[in-house]
Amino acid sequence: MKKLTGIGAAEYARRRKQLMQMAGEQAILILPAAPERVRSHDTHYPYRQDSDFWYLSGFPEPEAVLVLVPGRKHGETILFCRERDAEREAWDGPRAGQEGAVAQYGMDDAYPIDDVDEILPGLLEGRSRVYYHFGRDVDFDLKLIGWLKRVREQVRHGAQPPHEFLELGHLLHEQRLFKSRDEIALMQQAADISVRAHRAAMRLARPGVHEYQLQAEIEREFRAADAWPAYGSIVGTGSNACVLHYRANNARSRDGELVLVDAGAEYRGYAADITRTFPVNGRFSAAQRALHDLVGAAQAAALAQAQPGIAYEAGHLAAVQALTEGLLRLGLLKGTLERNLAEGHYKRFYRHKTGHWLGLDVHDVGEYRLAGESRLLEPGMVFTIEPGLYVSADDTSVDAKWRGIGIRTEDNVLITADGHRVLTDALARSADEIEAEMADLRV
Repeated sequence: MKKLTGIGAAEYARRRKQLMQMAGEQAILILPAAPERVRSHDTHYPYRQDSDFWYLSGFPEPEAVLVLVPGRKHGETILFCRERDAEREAWDGPRAGQEGAVAQYGMDDAYPIDDVDEILPGLLEGRSRVYYHFGRDVDFDLKLIGWLKRVREQVRHGAQPPHEFLELGHLLHEQRLFKSRDEIALMQQAADISVRAHRAAMRLARPGVHEYQLQAEIEREFRAADAWPAYGSIVGTGSNACVLHYRANNARSRDGELVLVDAGAEYRGYAADITRTFPVNGRFSAAQRALHDLVGAAQAAALAQAQPGIAYEAGHLAAVQALTEGLLRLGLLKGTLERNLAEGHYKRFYRHKTGHWLGLDVHDVGEYRLAGESRLLEPGMVFTIEPGLYVSADDTSVDAKWRGIGIRTEDNVLITADGHRVLTDALARSADEIEAEMADLRV
């Protein structure tokens, strides 16, 4: 199993056991697989398993339901999945079937998905708490309501229906926030693949190249390494870099412009998320370099806060202060540092937070605040640090040399017992490093 997913069967079993211990013996936990998504008419998007389902099972197929029943004598982990079907497998590929679910994926019991309506009400009976992602899948919500109704209809015959309904994410997403050794290894592989992809874009970049050509080169590197894009790649030249979630990727680059590339690979389900901004012609102008250096200083300030026991929010606050000080020094902001920070004037040029959790989802799960306070960083947490500056091409309140420049620098950071490790550190970051890297790549 580890050859396919990068995670061994024993780790999946430990995850399920830990989750059931948190839920308690009177609970039942229910999690459906992701449905297949129609792209157009009778064609589908490539299938991607639900991240929570994958985290607990490593099972790659649709039309499945994972049920955890703590303390059940006949097996606590149950999977409903498709039966083997030679005809359908000839069209769509192999299925695990019930035997495979037990032998390959470590389930205690497995039943045909067609039997879920018959069996699941009996599993609900006698359980006091249901953990489930309410509201995520309306169709499955209705099925669960129907199963609960059937149990309630048997109350006069002694049935005991659940009376407490709890969000599964409150337990599971806290568990997912802390990465294991094997998860970190997969995230490092995703990061390494992404570094190679960004270098490929730097190698190809030159005036006249289209954004989609750079995107194609990046995503070719992903697929060549048996990875997929973790999200829609952003490739924005010139003022397109000022659009935070730019997606068109169809403009032609011009001499003297920067290109912002925000792209990361997903490897065995785990995401990388890297942004670099570099000159199309290989050399920064003085204005571009000044803003790029300022973003680099903000990232360094945030990275200095990436330590166990430091509040997560401290990194953002450090980046904001560094950016505001630099914007005042360069003349893009006026007034005092204190007033600009208090009134948020920096938000004209920096609209987003400085990072997010990273894992099976590129914007991964986990609370940022506990009891109303920014949570403290702990070993095993992985997140991005990604300050930026974006000066609108239409902003006539600033000198023309700054207009239309968009810059973001983003790296992936693991908190360790004694500090942090930058998973994406192999990729050139500073203006000097980027210019040198591009010169070497073009030889």
